[in-house]
Amino acid sequence: MTLIKQDDFIQSIADALQFISYYHPNDFVKAMTEAWEVEKSPAAKDAIAQILVNSRMCAEGHRPICQDTGMVVAFVDIGMHLQWQAELSVEEMVNEGVRRAYSHPDNVLRASMVADPAGVRKNTGDNTPAVVHTRSVAGDGLSVRIAAKGGGSENKSKFTVLNPSTSLVDWVLDVVPTMGAGWCPPGMLGIGIGGSGEKAMLLAKEALMEHIDIHELRARGAQTTAERLRLEIFEKVNALGIGAQGLGGLTTVLDVKINDFPTHAASLPVAIIPNCAATRHVEFTLDGSGPAQFTPPKLESWPDITLGDGAGARRVNLDGLTKAEIATWQPGERILLSGKLLTGRDAAHKRIQDLLANGKPLPDGVDFNNRFIYYVGPVDPVGNEVVGPAGPTTSTRMDKFTEMMLAQTGLIGMVGKAERGAAAIESIKNHGAVYLMAVGGAAYLVSKAIRSARIIAFADLGMEAIREFEVEDMPVTVAVDSKGESVHLTGPAEWRVRIGEIKQPK
Repeated sequence: MTLIKQDDFIQSIADALQFISYYHPNDFVKAMTEAWEVEKSPAAKDAIAQILVNSRMCAEGHRPICQDTGMVVAFVDIGMHLQWQAELSVEEMVNEGVRRAYSHPDNVLRASMVADPAGVRKNTGDNTPAVVHTRSVAGDGLSVRIAAKGGGSENKSKFTVLNPSTSLVDWVLDVVPTMGAGWCPPGMLGIGIGGSGEKAMLLAKEALMEHIDIHELRARGAQTTAERLRLEIFEKVNALGIGAQGLGGLTTVLDVKINDFPTHAASLPVAIIPNCAATRHVEFTLDGSGPAQFTPPKLESWPDITLGDGAGARRVNLDGLTKAEIATWQPGERILLSGKLLTGRDAAHKRIQDLLANGKPLPDGVDFNNRFIYYVGPVDPVGNEVVGPAGPTTSTRMDKFTEMMLAQTGLIGMVGKAERGAAAIESIKNHGAVYLMAVGGAAYLVSKAIRSARIIAFADLGMEAIREFEVEDMPVTVAVDSKGESVHLTGPAEWRVRIGEIKQPK
């Protein structure tokens, strides 16, 4: 009979979370490399290159792939004949492993979980609790599948109950474009079909724990309904032309995973959950001989990519920038930012809104006049870092505050990831402002452009505090210009046509 010791299980959880924070799975690196090699869209190819370079840097430096180090999700299969030497429950042991992992002094991970979600939303401080699913299975083994799921991709989860005669594929093709680029494509789609509402969502989440093998499936051919759907959805979603980071291109998804389950004759529950370019998951088993061991991938697994030296990009000094200057920037233009850049996310924007609504001044040192704001919640620094990985967060969450910021604070530009909504674009156009996009999934790479960082307001908000960064040659792309043209609209539209021409030449 297998005897599992409490500390072995806790340490295995902690080691697994540290491991996936800086190592992409080999199958993901291979699939992303193949996407980079065939990509024809210059903007998408550059974005994929940044993701791959960032991935290798994190593997070498043991620092997080993304500043959003995720909500921990664990599927734990417990053999019915297994014996525990433990005082804590399974969930308590998982949570203790999360605490150890996220407070590791050599690789601090960002705590993102907030309690009282419909109220004060106070950060729990250690990224607990994890979302734990346990299942009793035959035998005396212990198997764990664990992931760190980012909020940007999780927020794009979709669920519906279709009429059994409705086309599931058509629903997917209708839904995926509404996800925008906040889930940081290219990534994976996990799809759950059948069961009940909650079962379909769990099937979709479990599907994201699987390895990328779509090309092997294409080579051998589909043998089941689920496999046929995988191939059809993979082909048709990529034909949408959404592309890397939503900029337009050949690859939107690296794989489509489907789990199904019998369902009621009157129902067809369907769930979609995307995984982002910071795909982080691993599985391990315990047999009572000690903590799990994880084998690092070889650095030769990554392609040899050298990012450009900035040739052809516009170098911009943020200090003293004017609306007249940003009016000359073109949609899709590459920009290298230097100078002082303020930061702020949801919680900071809400506090600014409350202060302005009550006729109160902004905190001392917070002056947005003729300045840019970067939507980011960085990881804490370690060693000699000035800041930890500091990639952009999804900008659409700040759309509701855009008019206020542009009209009342003197702000002239924003930096984030993914598209902006119609109201935000209209506000940008009306105020002659601009929106720049940094690559999601390249957080460690972006942090290397940050020369100094200091908190200037709302320190109690932790990673959501307002900071002032001093940056040097921070790479961004003009995503919405001062006239309101959005590359997240024009890029996919252009590549949808191009892909159609490639597939069906005249």
